[in-house]
Amino acid sequence: MSLKNFKTLKLAFIGGGINSSIGKMHYLSSQLDKKFILVAGCFSSNHKVNVQTAKEWNIDLGRTYKNINELVDKEKKNVDAFVLLLPTPQHFNILIKLIKLNLTIISEKPLVANIRESKKLYNLIKNLRYNKLYITYNYSGYSMIREIKKIIKRKKLGKIIHFNFKMPQDSFLLKFIKNKIKKWRMSDSTIPTIFLDLGIHLYSLSLFLFNENPKKIIGNNSYLYLKNKKIVDNVKVWLKYTNFSGSFWFSKSSLGNRNSLSLSIFFEKGSLEWKQKSNDVLQINFNDGTNRIFDRSCKLIEANKKRYNRYSAGHPSGFLEAFANIYSDIADNIKNNKFQNDYVFRYGDALDGMYFLDKLNDSSNKNKWLSLDFKNKK
Repeated sequence: MSLKNFKTLKLAFIGGGINSSIGKMHYLSSQLDKKFILVAGCFSSNHKVNVQTAKEWNIDLGRTYKNINELVDKEKKNVDAFVLLLPTPQHFNILIKLIKLNLTIISEKPLVANIRESKKLYNLIKNLRYNKLYITYNYSGYSMIREIKKIIKRKKLGKIIHFNFKMPQDSFLLKFIKNKIKKWRMSDSTIPTIFLDLGIHLYSLSLFLFNENPKKIIGNNSYLYLKNKKIVDNVKVWLKYTNFSGSFWFSKSSLGNRNSLSLSIFFEKGSLEWKQKSNDVLQINFNDGTNRIFDRSCKLIEANKKRYNRYSAGHPSGFLEAFANIYSDIADNIKNNKFQNDYVFRYGDALDGMYFLDKLNDSSNKNKWLSLDFKNKK
């Protein structure tokens, strides 16, 4: 959509203050393509942080609110969307309030913290016929991830045989980080927090790329004691689909890995390899033994489009730009008042993700394969 005819959409942030881990990224990425402008917020329950955030981001202090209820009541007719950036365990009640008011929501992942909340939210959305909720699974915004999606859809390398998705990190053991981890991330509930933090990303990427859900799953959880609490720190998952299989590995206790997200997908005629550390690069290995390295300057299906090339190839895009791609997609959908492309995650995708995580944890605890039925997940 041309910016010439695009009305800038107004945002209000719930959470996401300058002391949060993700707030600044949402602020910068939402502004990058000038489709959104942040005009109001309740950024933190800490008054000092709330005011500091508003000043840093040039938000009128008259539109910087002490509590969420006041923000929603005063701004519900003035903004185009509310961005929910609080810790996951605090999402549910705010989502209920915003949905009942039929307001547009852009939510940080995961949408809710457990399957009980997921079911209640599903029933409410269904009964109200609500359709204004967007979820930011940020890794799907990388141009090469979208290139892979097109390669799979067009069967350029034949049918998928199997895949391996990995997301190892070392924050639970790295000395200068582990003492700064938020308290809510250091405690497991009915679904382990590492599932909500990392596992949901690998699930969302698999759904985004394959456009289907697994039929069976088995997981294996490892545990670590941090500050006298036993929490899940390392997870391996095996999945069976209708015609192929795969695996996930995600961890917060793998020293030497800051956020080593990588994807390998194996087909009949070749394979794909992608790593976040070199996100502008896609390696394709062919069945004649040769391989090729592609970047945004190459002849591609998706990744060399103008919208992904804010600057020329050779000057790497990154995490911020990937996030901005998602905000740009959401802006187009809000503007047209409909879900119109393959790059936007809807509430159904988010709730399927919670069902997946719940079953994964159940499988890990029982140490056995479990069948998945996403159509009858209630």
